[in-house]
Amino acid sequence: MKKVEKESLLKSFLLFFFSQTLLIGALFFINYQKEVQSLDGKIFSQMRICSFDLQCKEYGIDFVTKKDQELYKLYKEDATLSSYFTIPGSQKNYLKIYLSKQKYKEQLLHLQQDAIVSFMFVLFVVAFLSFVFALYALSPLRNALHLTEEFIKDILHDFNTPLSTLRLNVAILAQKFGENANIQRAQNAVQTILNLQANLRAYLHTHAAQQEEFSLDDVIEERIELLGANFPDITVEFAKTDIKLLTNKDGFVRIVDNLLSNALKYNKKGGKVMICSKGDRLVIKDTGKGIKNPTRVFERFYKEQDRGIGIGLHIVKKLCDEMGIEIEVQSSAPKGTVFSLALASIINVKRRV
Repeated sequence: MKKVEKESLLKSFLLFFFSQTLLIGALFFINYQKEVQSLDGKIFSQMRICSFDLQCKEYGIDFVTKKDQELYKLYKEDATLSSYFTIPGSQKNYLKIYLSKQKYKEQLLHLQQDAIVSFMFVLFVVAFLSFVFALYALSPLRNALHLTEEFIKDILHDFNTPLSTLRLNVAILAQKFGENANIQRAQNAVQTILNLQANLRAYLHTHAAQQEEFSLDDVIEERIELLGANFPDITVEFAKTDIKLLTNKDGFVRIVDNLLSNALKYNKKGGKVMICSKGDRLVIKDTGKGIKNPTRVFERFYKEQDRGIGIGLHIVKKLCDEMGIEIEVQSSAPKGTVFSLALASIINVKRRV
C-alpha cells in the first residue's frame, strides 16, 4: 500500500472512529446518569419499605427532632444518603433511615465498571467497523491510482521504441555531419525525455525497502561528469565527503540528478555550482536565478520558468520522504539557491566507524 493510500486509510478511519466514539460516549454518559437515578430510586424504595417493618440490615435507623426536613425525599449528604418518614402517634420526631456514603460509592463503582466494560466492547466494534468503512471508502481511490499507474507504465514502455530510434538516428547524423547546434539540441531533447521517463519511473516505485551500500562521492562525481558536460560554461565545485550511504541508490541518484540539473539549468552564464558536506548534511548551492517562492517548490506542477513541467522537485520531496531524508531549501532571487539534505538516517554508521 502506497503512502497516499495509507494516509487516506488512516484519515478515513480516524474520522469515522472519533465521530462515532463521541456519539457513543455521549449516549453512554446519558445512560449512566439514568442508571444513577435508577439506583437512587431503588435505594429510596428500599428505605420506604424499611420504614414500615424496620427490617433492613444495610440501612441505619435513627429518630430525629422535627425541623424543616422534607418527608419522602432522598437527601445526599456528606457522609450518608438519608430519607425522613413519619412515626405513627409522634408529633415531635421523624424516622430517619440512612445509608453510608461508602456503601453508596461501592454500588456506584459497580455501575461504572459495568459501563466501562460495555463501552470498551462497543468501542472495539466501532474500531472494527471504522476500519472496514475506511477500506471500503478507499477502494475507489486505490482502483483509480492503480489504473493511473498502469497507464503511466504502458506509456513509459511505449516510449522505449521511439526513443531508441531517435537516439540511434541522432548518433548517425552526428557521425555523418559532425557535431553542430541542431544535433546538440536534438540530443538534449532526447536526454530531457529520458530524464522525464526516469523521474516517472522513480515516482511509481517505492524505494524505502530497497537498500544498498555505496559511496556518496562516487555518485556525486558520476552525476557531475554526466550532467555537467551539457553545461560547459558552468563551473561545478565538489568537496569530497568520504561518506558511505546505506539506502536505495537509484532513488538517491534521482534526487541528486534533479537538484544538480536544476542548479545547472537555471544558473547564470559563467555561474557556479558548489557541492559539499556540512556535518551529516549534503549542501548543493548555485549562483543562479533563485526562486521567488521557495515554500512552493515541492508542489506538483509548480514552476517559475518556462522550461520543464514542474514535477522534478515534487518527485525529489516524495523520494526524500520515502527514504527518511530531510530536505530544506533557501533561496532569494536573483542570488541563487541552496538545497540541504540531512543524511543522518541513511549514513552507514558501521562503515564510518
